[in-house]
Amino acid sequence: MRCPRCHAPDTRVLDSRPTEEGMAIRRRRECQACGERFTTYEKVEVTPLLVIKKDGRREVFNRDKVLRGMLTACEKRPVELERLQAIAAEIERELRSRYDKEVESRVIGEMVMDRLRRLDQVAYVRFASVYRQFKDIETFRRELDRLLAGDEPAPAAQDRDAPAAAGPMPDHAGDEPAVQGTSPR
Repeated sequence: MRCPRCHAPDTRVLDSRPTEEGMAIRRRRECQACGERFTTYEKVEVTPLLVIKKDGRREVFNRDKVLRGMLTACEKRPVELERLQAIAAEIERELRSRYDKEVESRVIGEMVMDRLRRLDQVAYVRFASVYRQFKDIETFRRELDRLLAGDEPAPAAQDRDAPAAAGPMPDHAGDEPAVQGTSPR
């Protein structure tokens, strides 16, 4: 590794440690010529995972979009950021192990809903109401009744004929906008 200051080719590693859940190595280095100390990172090069949107478009999977959708659903709820970050990482690991190149956004949305349902029921209902595009209060009530009874949620296709909700939703969480207007500001 060349020194960023003097461009000498000889540097030595002073310290190495894993970062980013073991997916990268942080190395502290020192130049043999000028004594400059600097940090480098070594990462595994992964093939991009493409998300197939509802309209057929494809975009590169972005864990931050999944996290943002969950953060919006969990706003003002007693859920730690670290837990949501761990869930987003878990979803990404599962997707990369199950799918080589492409995954439908619907799969990602269902994975998020499944984890939110176990984590915080209010956050789950917030996310589900937008993701599933509940068309009226009756649809919302039926989902609440299922949740209270401990039944599995209704399939997402049930409410697909509903009009689109206003506002942005998480792009990778089923191609639906972020939960909007669910928490007081």
